[in-house]
Amino acid sequence: MPLPKPARRTQQHHRVVNCVGFLRADGLWDIEGRMTDIKTCDVDNEERGGYVAAGETFHDISMRLTIDQNFLIHQVECAIDAAPARMCAGIVGVFKRIEGTRIGPGWLRETRERVGGVKGCTHLNELLQPLATTAIQTLWPAKSGDAKSERRGAIINTCHTWAQNSEVVQRVLPEFYTPDPPST
Repeated sequence: MPLPKPARRTQQHHRVVNCVGFLRADGLWDIEGRMTDIKTCDVDNEERGGYVAAGETFHDISMRLTIDQNFLIHQVECAIDAAPARMCAGIVGVFKRIEGTRIGPGWLRETRERVGGVKGCTHLNELLQPLATTAIQTLWPAKSGDAKSERRGAIINTCHTWAQNSEVVQRVLPEFYTPDPPST
């Protein structure tokens, strides 16, 4: 169901975040994300010739995580093809600090410790969340046996649909279903 009709308005900004998961020929997985920002009006910017014109890309930022079946990050590659300041692109190398980490509970907190704030780039850090969920969605059907069951259990209590006492869990993952205690 779409959103209700909005009030009259004019678009001022357009951000697109796009993430894609790939299975590589060597058995690893590439999870790629790209963020672009486009303004609908000129924005003053000394470093980009005095201004960034309306419709011109303000930010164009990409990241690739190469991971294995267990969500271990083997390689991180980043690119900043458009940004408000020339020095922005100089930070991409620090994201190598998240190589060797594993996507899972606590991962975003760990990445903030390694590349958060002035140690990194706000926009590259913003890509980490959708890249993580894209990795999970990409690898979800790929696992089998015990590993698949373990991963499915990891979604229990992550939202109301996957609550341990929900009808969806009872139907789809009955081994993880726990009914509500009877009312007294």
